[in-house]
Amino acid sequence: MLNSTPVTHFVLGAYMDIGLLKYPVFVFLLLWYAAILLSNLLLIAVISQSRSLHEPMFVFMCALFVNEVYGSTAIFPMLLSQILHEAHVITRAACLLQIFCLYSYGGTEFSLLTLMSYDRYLAICCHLQYSSSMTPTKMAALITLCWSYNLIVNLFITYGLTGRLKPCGNVIDKVYCDNYLMVKLSCSDAMVSKIFGSVHFVCYVLGLVGLILYSYARILRVCLRSSKRARQTALSTCVPHLLSFLNFSFGGLFEVMQSRFDMSAVSTPLRVFLSLHWLTVQPLASPVIYGLKMTKIRQAVQELLQVHLTYLALG
Repeated sequence: MLNSTPVTHFVLGAYMDIGLLKYPVFVFLLLWYAAILLSNLLLIAVISQSRSLHEPMFVFMCALFVNEVYGSTAIFPMLLSQILHEAHVITRAACLLQIFCLYSYGGTEFSLLTLMSYDRYLAICCHLQYSSSMTPTKMAALITLCWSYNLIVNLFITYGLTGRLKPCGNVIDKVYCDNYLMVKLSCSDAMVSKIFGSVHFVCYVLGLVGLILYSYARILRVCLRSSKRARQTALSTCVPHLLSFLNFSFGGLFEVMQSRFDMSAVSTPLRVFLSLHWLTVQPLASPVIYGLKMTKIRQAVQELLQVHLTYLALG
Protein backbone atom coordinates (compact mmCIF):
# COMPACT_ATOMS: atom_id res chain seq x y z
CA MET A 1 0.00 0.00 0.00
CA LEU A 2 1.38 3.38 -0.95
CA ASN A 3 1.90 5.92 1.79
CA SER A 4 -0.51 8.81 1.16
CA THR A 5 0.90 11.00 3.95
CA PRO A 6 3.35 13.60 2.62
CA VAL A 7 6.88 12.97 3.91
CA THR A 8 8.29 16.12 5.49
CA HIS A 9 11.14 14.57 7.51
CA PHE A 10 13.70 11.83 6.98
CA VAL A 11 15.33 9.58 9.56
CA LEU A 12 19.08 9.02 9.14
CA GLY A 13 19.26 5.35 10.05
CA ALA A 14 23.02 4.71 10.11
CA TYR A 15 23.68 6.45 13.43
CA MET A 16 24.61 4.03 16.20
CA ASP A 17 23.82 4.29 19.89
CA ILE A 18 27.24 4.98 21.41
CA GLY A 19 26.03 6.27 24.76
CA LEU A 20 28.38 8.66 26.53
CA LEU A 21 30.99 8.15 23.79
CA LYS A 22 29.05 10.67 21.74
CA TYR A 23 30.73 13.52 23.65
CA PRO A 24 34.35 12.47 22.86
CA VAL A 25 33.26 11.81 19.26
CA PHE A 26 31.65 15.26 19.12
CA VAL A 27 34.85 16.93 20.41
CA PHE A 28 37.02 14.95 17.97
CA LEU A 29 34.87 15.90 14.98
CA LEU A 30 34.72 19.52 16.11
CA LEU A 31 38.53 19.68 16.31
CA TRP A 32 38.78 17.93 12.93
CA TYR A 33 36.44 20.50 11.38
CA ALA A 34 38.43 23.33 12.97
CA ALA A 35 41.65 21.86 11.53
CA ILE A 36 40.03 21.71 8.09
CA LEU A 37 38.94 25.34 8.24
CA LEU A 38 42.23 26.64 9.64
CA SER A 39 44.48 24.73 7.22
CA ASN A 40 42.47 25.57 4.11
CA LEU A 41 41.88 29.22 5.04
CA LEU A 42 45.57 29.61 5.89
CA LEU A 43 46.65 28.37 2.47
CA ILE A 44 43.98 30.48 0.74
CA ALA A 45 45.36 33.54 2.54
CA VAL A 46 48.96 32.60 1.74
CA ILE A 47 48.31 32.10 -1.97
CA SER A 48 46.23 35.30 -2.15
CA GLN A 49 48.85 37.48 -0.44
CA SER A 50 52.09 36.02 -1.84
CA ARG A 51 52.91 37.36 -5.31
CA SER A 52 55.31 34.47 -5.93
CA LEU A 53 52.33 32.10 -5.81
CA HIS A 54 50.22 33.95 -8.37
CA GLU A 55 50.78 31.18 -10.92
CA PRO A 56 48.14 28.95 -12.55
CA MET A 57 49.06 25.88 -10.48
CA PHE A 58 48.65 27.71 -7.17
CA VAL A 59 45.53 29.57 -8.31
CA PHE A 60 43.88 26.21 -9.08
CA MET A 61 45.01 24.95 -5.67
CA CYS A 62 43.39 27.98 -4.06
CA ALA A 63 40.11 27.13 -5.83
CA LEU A 64 40.46 23.56 -4.55
CA PHE A 65 40.94 24.79 -0.96
CA VAL A 66 37.83 26.99 -1.27
CA ASN A 67 35.91 23.90 -2.37
CA GLU A 68 37.21 21.93 0.63
CA VAL A 69 35.79 24.59 2.97
CA TYR A 70 32.49 24.47 1.09
CA GLY A 71 32.22 20.67 1.20
CA SER A 72 33.21 20.26 4.84
CA THR A 73 30.75 22.98 5.88
CA ALA A 74 28.00 21.06 4.08
CA ILE A 75 28.53 17.99 6.30
CA PHE A 76 30.17 18.86 9.64
CA PRO A 77 27.61 21.23 11.27
CA MET A 78 24.80 18.76 10.58
CA LEU A 79 26.95 15.81 11.66
CA LEU A 80 27.87 17.49 14.95
CA SER A 81 24.25 18.38 15.61
CA GLN A 82 22.99 14.86 14.89
CA ILE A 83 25.55 13.22 17.20
CA LEU A 84 24.19 15.06 20.24
CA HIS A 85 20.53 14.30 19.48
CA GLU A 86 18.74 11.07 20.26
CA ALA A 87 16.42 11.31 17.24
CA HIS A 88 18.41 11.61 14.02
CA VAL A 89 15.80 13.45 11.98
CA ILE A 90 16.24 16.00 9.21
CA THR A 91 13.61 17.96 7.31
CA ARG A 92 13.03 17.23 3.64
CA ALA A 93 14.08 20.76 2.66
CA ALA A 94 17.33 20.50 4.65
CA CYS A 95 17.96 17.05 3.18
CA LEU A 96 17.62 18.33 -0.38
CA LEU A 97 19.90 21.28 0.40
CA GLN A 98 22.53 18.96 1.82
CA ILE A 99 22.34 16.69 -1.23
CA PHE A 100 22.82 19.68 -3.51
CA CYS A 101 25.82 20.96 -1.52
CA LEU A 102 27.53 17.57 -1.15
CA TYR A 103 27.11 16.51 -4.76
CA SER A 104 28.14 19.89 -6.15
CA TYR A 105 31.20 19.72 -3.87
CA GLY A 106 32.11 16.27 -5.17
CA GLY A 107 31.62 17.22 -8.81
CA THR A 108 33.62 20.44 -8.43
CA GLU A 109 36.39 18.58 -6.59
CA PHE A 110 36.70 16.09 -9.42
CA SER A 111 36.59 18.88 -12.03
CA LEU A 112 39.30 20.92 -10.29
CA LEU A 113 41.56 17.87 -9.88
CA THR A 114 41.15 17.19 -13.58
CA LEU A 115 41.91 20.81 -14.39
CA MET A 116 45.07 20.64 -12.26
CA SER A 117 46.25 17.53 -14.12
CA TYR A 118 45.67 19.32 -17.44
CA ASP A 119 47.63 22.30 -16.11
CA ARG A 120 50.58 20.00 -15.23
CA TYR A 121 50.38 18.48 -18.71
CA LEU A 122 50.64 21.92 -20.34
CA ALA A 123 53.44 23.03 -18.01
CA ILE A 124 55.57 19.92 -18.56
CA CYS A 125 54.73 18.80 -22.10
CA CYS A 126 53.99 22.18 -23.72
CA HIS A 127 56.13 24.51 -21.59
CA LEU A 128 56.98 26.86 -24.47
CA GLN A 129 53.30 27.61 -25.04
CA TYR A 130 52.33 27.44 -21.36
CA SER A 131 52.24 31.17 -20.67
CA SER A 132 49.98 31.79 -23.67
CA SER A 133 47.82 28.76 -22.91
CA MET A 134 47.20 29.66 -19.26
CA THR A 135 46.47 33.37 -19.22
CA PRO A 136 44.62 34.91 -16.23
CA THR A 137 41.47 35.17 -18.37
CA LYS A 138 41.60 31.48 -19.31
CA MET A 139 42.27 30.49 -15.69
CA ALA A 140 39.25 32.44 -14.49
CA ALA A 141 37.10 30.95 -17.26
CA LEU A 142 38.15 27.37 -16.44
CA ILE A 143 37.57 27.76 -12.70
CA THR A 144 34.20 29.42 -13.35
CA LEU A 145 33.26 26.55 -15.67
CA CYS A 146 34.15 23.96 -13.01
CA TRP A 147 31.97 25.66 -10.42
CA SER A 148 29.05 26.79 -12.58
CA TYR A 149 28.61 23.48 -14.40
CA ASN A 150 28.41 21.43 -11.20
CA LEU A 151 26.18 23.94 -9.42
CA ILE A 152 23.72 24.11 -12.34
CA VAL A 153 23.63 20.36 -13.02
CA ASN A 154 23.19 19.44 -9.36
CA LEU A 155 20.57 22.15 -8.93
CA PHE A 156 18.62 20.49 -11.74
CA ILE A 157 19.13 16.95 -10.39
CA THR A 158 18.33 17.83 -6.77
CA TYR A 159 15.37 20.16 -7.20
CA GLY A 160 14.25 19.55 -10.78
CA LEU A 161 14.24 15.74 -10.57
CA THR A 162 14.63 14.36 -7.02
CA GLY A 163 12.75 17.21 -5.34
CA ARG A 164 9.63 16.56 -7.42
CA LEU A 165 9.36 12.89 -6.42
CA LYS A 166 6.92 11.79 -3.72
CA PRO A 167 8.66 9.51 -1.20
CA CYS A 168 6.78 6.59 0.39
CA GLY A 169 9.37 5.90 3.09
CA ASN A 170 11.44 8.22 5.24
CA VAL A 171 14.44 6.17 6.42
CA ILE A 172 17.79 6.86 4.75
CA ASP A 173 20.38 4.29 5.83
CA LYS A 174 23.24 6.76 6.12
CA VAL A 175 24.49 9.49 8.45
CA TYR A 176 23.75 12.12 5.80
CA CYS A 177 21.28 12.55 2.96
CA ASP A 178 21.91 10.65 -0.26
CA ASN A 179 20.30 11.38 -3.62
CA TYR A 180 20.24 7.78 -4.86
CA LEU A 181 18.64 6.47 -1.64
CA MET A 182 16.06 9.25 -1.70
CA VAL A 183 15.12 8.33 -5.27
CA LYS A 184 14.74 4.69 -4.19
CA LEU A 185 12.19 5.77 -1.57
CA SER A 186 9.98 7.34 -4.22
CA CYS A 187 6.41 6.11 -4.87
CA SER A 188 6.16 8.02 -8.13
CA ASP A 189 7.86 7.15 -11.38
CA ALA A 190 11.58 7.87 -10.91
CA MET A 191 12.77 6.45 -14.24
CA VAL A 192 13.83 9.85 -15.62
CA SER A 193 15.84 10.61 -12.47
CA LYS A 194 17.56 7.21 -12.53
CA ILE A 195 18.41 7.32 -16.24
CA PHE A 196 19.62 10.92 -16.25
CA GLY A 197 21.62 10.47 -13.03
CA SER A 198 23.30 7.27 -14.21
CA VAL A 199 24.08 8.49 -17.73
CA HIS A 200 25.41 11.83 -16.49
CA PHE A 201 27.52 10.19 -13.78
CA VAL A 202 29.09 7.63 -16.13
CA CYS A 203 29.80 10.14 -18.93
CA TYR A 204 31.12 12.77 -16.52
CA VAL A 205 33.41 10.43 -14.60
CA LEU A 206 34.71 8.59 -17.67
CA GLY A 207 35.38 11.88 -19.45
CA LEU A 208 37.34 13.39 -16.57
CA VAL A 209 39.22 10.18 -15.75
CA GLY A 210 40.11 9.85 -19.44
CA LEU A 211 41.54 13.37 -19.47
CA ILE A 212 43.55 12.71 -16.30
CA LEU A 213 44.95 9.43 -17.67
CA TYR A 214 45.85 11.11 -20.96
CA SER A 215 47.58 13.99 -19.16
CA TYR A 216 49.69 11.73 -16.98
CA ALA A 217 50.50 9.33 -19.82
CA ARG A 218 51.97 12.27 -21.74
CA ILE A 219 53.75 13.56 -18.63
CA LEU A 220 55.26 10.11 -17.98
CA ARG A 221 56.42 9.90 -21.57
CA VAL A 222 58.18 13.28 -21.32
CA CYS A 223 59.71 12.43 -17.94
CA LEU A 224 61.21 9.18 -19.25
CA ARG A 225 62.97 11.17 -21.98
CA SER A 226 64.17 13.97 -19.70
CA SER A 227 67.21 14.37 -17.47
CA LYS A 228 67.12 13.18 -13.87
CA ARG A 229 66.85 16.74 -12.54
CA ALA A 230 64.01 17.66 -14.90
CA ARG A 231 62.25 14.41 -14.00
CA GLN A 232 62.49 15.17 -10.27
CA THR A 233 61.17 18.70 -10.80
CA ALA A 234 58.20 17.43 -12.79
CA LEU A 235 57.39 14.68 -10.31
CA SER A 236 57.60 17.06 -7.34
CA THR A 237 54.63 19.01 -8.74
CA CYS A 238 52.68 15.94 -9.86
CA VAL A 239 52.96 13.69 -6.79
CA PRO A 240 50.82 15.92 -4.49
CA HIS A 241 48.11 16.06 -7.13
CA LEU A 242 48.18 12.29 -7.65
CA LEU A 243 47.95 11.64 -3.90
CA SER A 244 44.99 14.01 -3.60
CA PHE A 245 43.27 12.50 -6.64
CA LEU A 246 43.75 8.90 -5.45
CA ASN A 247 42.53 9.73 -1.95
CA PHE A 248 39.37 11.39 -3.29
CA SER A 249 38.77 8.61 -5.83
CA PHE A 250 38.99 5.95 -3.13
CA GLY A 251 36.37 7.68 -0.99
CA GLY A 252 34.14 8.45 -3.96
CA LEU A 253 34.32 4.87 -5.27
CA PHE A 254 33.20 3.40 -1.96
CA GLU A 255 30.38 5.95 -1.73
CA VAL A 256 29.06 4.88 -5.14
CA MET A 257 29.41 1.18 -4.29
CA GLN A 258 27.64 1.56 -0.95
CA SER A 259 24.67 3.36 -2.47
CA ARG A 260 24.15 0.84 -5.26
CA PHE A 261 25.27 -2.52 -3.87
CA ASP A 262 24.59 -4.61 -0.79
CA MET A 263 27.34 -3.77 1.73
CA SER A 264 25.85 -5.67 4.67
CA ALA A 265 29.00 -7.81 4.88
CA VAL A 266 30.94 -4.69 5.94
CA SER A 267 30.59 -3.76 9.62
CA THR A 268 28.45 -0.70 10.34
CA PRO A 269 31.26 1.40 11.93
CA LEU A 270 33.57 0.73 8.98
CA ARG A 271 30.78 1.42 6.51
CA VAL A 272 29.99 4.75 8.18
CA PHE A 273 33.68 5.74 8.27
CA LEU A 274 34.27 4.89 4.61
CA SER A 275 31.09 6.67 3.52
CA LEU A 276 32.38 9.83 5.25
CA HIS A 277 35.91 9.50 3.87
CA TRP A 278 35.42 11.69 0.80
CA LEU A 279 33.73 14.39 2.91
CA THR A 280 35.93 14.42 6.02
CA VAL A 281 39.38 13.11 5.08
CA GLN A 282 39.80 14.78 1.68
CA PRO A 283 39.19 18.37 2.95
CA LEU A 284 42.06 18.00 5.43
CA ALA A 285 44.28 15.82 3.24
CA SER A 286 44.44 18.37 0.41
CA PRO A 287 45.99 21.29 2.36
CA VAL A 288 48.27 18.91 4.27
CA ILE A 289 49.52 17.19 1.10
CA TYR A 290 50.09 20.40 -0.85
CA GLY A 291 51.39 22.30 2.16
CA LEU A 292 54.00 19.66 2.95
CA LYS A 293 55.02 18.70 -0.58
CA MET A 294 55.15 22.10 -2.31
CA THR A 295 58.32 23.98 -1.32
CA LYS A 296 57.01 27.37 -2.45
CA ILE A 297 53.89 27.01 -0.30
CA ARG A 298 55.91 25.97 2.76
CA GLN A 299 58.21 28.96 2.34
CA ALA A 300 55.29 31.35 1.83
CA VAL A 301 53.53 30.00 4.94
CA GLN A 302 56.69 30.47 7.01
CA GLU A 303 57.15 34.02 5.72
CA LEU A 304 53.52 34.92 6.42
CA LEU A 305 53.68 33.50 9.94
CA GLN A 306 56.95 35.32 10.64
CA VAL A 307 55.47 38.61 9.49
CA HIS A 308 52.41 38.21 11.70
CA LEU A 309 54.45 37.04 14.70
CA THR A 310 56.78 40.02 14.31
CA TYR A 311 53.79 42.35 14.04
CA LEU A 312 52.27 40.88 17.20
CA ALA A 313 55.59 41.14 19.06
CA LEU A 314 56.04 44.80 18.10
CA GLY A 315 52.40 45.58 18.82
